[in-house]
Amino acid sequence: MTVRTSRRGRLLLGGVLALATAFAGPVVGAPPAGAEPAGTLAAAFDAAAARYDVPRDLLMALGYAESRLDMHAGAPSASGGYGLMHLAHNPQVRTLDEAATLTQLSQDVLRTQPTANVLGSAAVLRAYADQAGLAAATRDDVNGWYAAVARYGGASDPSVARLYADTVYDLLRAGFSSERGEAVAGRPVAPQRGALERATVPGGIGTLSTDYGPAAWAPASTSNYTVASRPGSQAITRVVIHMTQGSYAGSISWFQNPASKVSAHYTFRSSDGAVTQSVREKDIAWHAGNWTYNTESIGIEHEGYVDNPAWFTDAMYRASATLTRSLANKYGIPKDRAHIVGHVEVPGATHTDPGPYWNWTYYMQLVNGITGIGSGTVDTEASTLNVRSGPGVGNPVVGSVADGASLAIYCQAVGSTVTGPHGTTAIWDRIGTNRYVSDAYVQTGHTGYIPNVPRC
Repeated sequence: MTVRTSRRGRLLLGGVLALATAFAGPVVGAPPAGAEPAGTLAAAFDAAAARYDVPRDLLMALGYAESRLDMHAGAPSASGGYGLMHLAHNPQVRTLDEAATLTQLSQDVLRTQPTANVLGSAAVLRAYADQAGLAAATRDDVNGWYAAVARYGGASDPSVARLYADTVYDLLRAGFSSERGEAVAGRPVAPQRGALERATVPGGIGTLSTDYGPAAWAPASTSNYTVASRPGSQAITRVVIHMTQGSYAGSISWFQNPASKVSAHYTFRSSDGAVTQSVREKDIAWHAGNWTYNTESIGIEHEGYVDNPAWFTDAMYRASATLTRSLANKYGIPKDRAHIVGHVEVPGATHTDPGPYWNWTYYMQLVNGITGIGSGTVDTEASTLNVRSGPGVGNPVVGSVADGASLAIYCQAVGSTVTGPHGTTAIWDRIGTNRYVSDAYVQTGHTGYIPNVPRC
């Protein structure tokens, strides 16, 4: 392909080509997978965007949608995708193979080295844009790359392809920042969806579920579940909680791939708690790795990875718990940890999900109806109050809130004791994912815990 670049782009291009040359052999002194030094990842996006004339922020948004810009130590996703850009190698999607051909880098390097992973993704995305007829003069406009982004996701169902691409463009619209500091500012977008403009209905994707009102319906391949007549012939006695080890749209698409041989009844999105059903409740999804548990349970997937708690949002916890509570009421499932279990607890399980960061205490409180969200007002003698990553002064500061600001309090935890305008207390208020402030500096209208607000 012909690549036109600015002087800055040519300088970056030289760096990338040197990098590619180095990658052709053993990478001496290269950082381990997932341990790219601070600043290097941002430079990798700059270089890859310049090399393949792909909008840099679009490339970052795609990576953020796939992985939160995390390499996951080189481990594959559930659908065989690698690295922060999810270069995939499965029977339906071969972006890893395409990247190797386009960049002349080995698949091993593309799987495990962050800079190469970004470069490979840019190469594939540019190839898709060229094949879609995107003119060179319009490559700077992110809106024209919609078809290429949708194809990158690998979905065979047009509605799921649109869901995937819309997620990337929603990130561009809203802006985002990773835990390590890479950031993209929000901006107006008007994606050129082409034929995919018609691939949606109210409720998100496909048609609406008949089992659970809030859910969209995107059926799994009939090769990936067993038709049954539960609960008439088989009681439903459990709910099994999973993590997708991949993105929301990617997981729904994976269930539609006949070669995957896996499925779940429901999948939740991290950002807003949206839910899609892929298998009817009466049918047996293949999710637990144990036939008895499959026949007796409903499987619920949650977008994200077990090693990154940033995916575990309050929106997802609350939406999922609402479904689980509904299922428990419908089928008479006790609302306890003996009947609402993690995949890791299934006999013979080889998976560890939902992992050590899943907050079972909080989730079970929500399932049992302790679902209130408290409110409060910051009250500090300073202009701002520190927000910490955990309930205690020993946790890192991850932001601040202004004096007088209104807060939504999702749950309350016990941490280090703090003295402030509202007394001495060990209570900390969670105001977001991994974001806590001391209750000593918050006017809630209550002394101590807020009634009906869960304990974290």
